[in-house]
Amino acid sequence: MAGDSIDKLMYSFVMEDVLKGLFIYVPPGYVACVYDLGRGVLKKVLTPGLHFKIPFWQKAKLFNTQTLEYSINREFDPANEKAMGDVPIAAVSMDGKRMAVEGTVLLRLDIHQIPHIWQTIGEDFVAKIIRPTIRSRIRMVASRFDSADIVGKKRDSVETELKNELERIFYPRGIYVENILLSEISGLREAEKSKPKSDASDADEQS
Repeated sequence: MAGDSIDKLMYSFVMEDVLKGLFIYVPPGYVACVYDLGRGVLKKVLTPGLHFKIPFWQKAKLFNTQTLEYSINREFDPANEKAMGDVPIAAVSMDGKRMAVEGTVLLRLDIHQIPHIWQTIGEDFVAKIIRPTIRSRIRMVASRFDSADIVGKKRDSVETELKNELERIFYPRGIYVENILLSEISGLREAEKSKPKSDASDADEQS
């Protein structure tokens, strides 16, 4: 049963509490963070392998330490707030053109800061930190360039500047930004027409 849960959630940072019982099995690409009723969140994470924990007194949760894709596209379901991704992000260029930005951000957790993340932010840090930060930084960086430059000759510069902005915010919180790729920049109305109604309403709220 634990294996099924891992397969279903392998593309998210935080696993459900599937580590029940006397032993903790941590698969490759993950670490386990332990909450102890007497000491709180333990600072030391459990690396891949088999570990012992105290039943009923300690609770363990798996965290994915692999590089994961945060995909921004029209297929994303905004109802799943914990999922890694977002709908196309509404932005306005320096010359006043409204656009919808799609792309991929590669992220990875700092193993040593996972206990701090769990204790200070919680399990839903994608909804609390990652998604709103990526939205705001994309809008901010887009406002520094003309629309023709964003879709054309300066796209690399846009990606580099966006990566720098995200690193400045994410790195102190234990989240590495490995790469950014803007895959499609389209007119906002064009993007809304090709999305389901629920997604389009989200784009309206962002604009």
